[in-house]
Amino acid sequence: MAFTSIPHPSPTPEDVRKAAIVDPGFGTVFTDHMVTIDYDADRGGWHSPRIGPREPIALDPAASVLHYAQEIFEGMKAFPHTDGGLALFRPEANAARFNASARRMAMPEIPEELFIDAVTLAVETDANWMPDIDGGSLYIRPFMFASEAFLGVRPAKQYKFVVILVSSGNYFKGGVNPVKIWVSQDYVRAAPGGTGAAKTGGNYAASLVPQAEAITKECDQVVFLDAVEKKWVEELGGMNLFFVRRDGSVITPPLTGTILPGITRESLIAMLRADGLEVREEPYSIDQWRAEAESGDLLETLACGTAAVVTPVGTVASPDGEFTIGTGGIGQMATKMRTKLVDIQHGREPDGHGWVMRV
Repeated sequence: MAFTSIPHPSPTPEDVRKAAIVDPGFGTVFTDHMVTIDYDADRGGWHSPRIGPREPIALDPAASVLHYAQEIFEGMKAFPHTDGGLALFRPEANAARFNASARRMAMPEIPEELFIDAVTLAVETDANWMPDIDGGSLYIRPFMFASEAFLGVRPAKQYKFVVILVSSGNYFKGGVNPVKIWVSQDYVRAAPGGTGAAKTGGNYAASLVPQAEAITKECDQVVFLDAVEKKWVEELGGMNLFFVRRDGSVITPPLTGTILPGITRESLIAMLRADGLEVREEPYSIDQWRAEAESGDLLETLACGTAAVVTPVGTVASPDGEFTIGTGGIGQMATKMRTKLVDIQHGREPDGHGWVMRV
């Protein structure tokens, strides 16, 4: 598909843009443009791809997304390289996961090539919003929602696909430091047969109350247990977990349909195995977590995701008390894996996996 380019009538002045990206934080400094593509089942599917000014989206009050929550999204980044170019990290994996989410939410799939073309065009257009800071990136948010106006419980026939960008620094305000997490005992993130494996807004909405509870307990994040037995560790509000053990093995909870299949998670598994470590995808209980932390059999716990990359978990708190993992600091594995992954993403280390796509 050929994209129509709509001129921006008033792009952000250069001095304002440069000031905004000096210390952008995460999630608030938006770039000038956005990509949109429409879908209409009665018109044969996807049509009218375009890039133009980032602006409000007009919605009918009866738009299906407002009533029946057909909505999905992705999170990915563009990284600066030392030669001045930019690169995406595993965009085909994001495209595939986006379509898996679409299938679960009864939404149309978008051709993977079109998804990647839309992301690439957005990055190329607003490349000058890349912050020149350590850990700086362009965070990319592709999303799709049901736009058809009707009241009735059925899949919509009309959708809108959009890509917006955010100039970003570190996800956590304190930078790369161990986080303290709260074990949610009254709430679950997902149940078997539900939408836990889809990247849809409702999963994150469900995490907000327990996340707020975690904040009141002076914790950075909330960790969820399974919905059936309330004993198996699943994931944080937006990150997957790895448990690094003294015997040289690494455990990460398995993808049983209630956990989001993280692309950073998948990448870490490949990197750890390439280093000769045994990585097992198997259930890990909260009791085992506490016992192995207290005995010293657990050396580190790593949280990972696109936004936070690799972040060490230092302390775990619950109504039953707290326990510390290792020394409570930044462990060797967290440092090694984060450095290696970031260096691959920025082109400072050879990409032996074929993950990096130059823009």
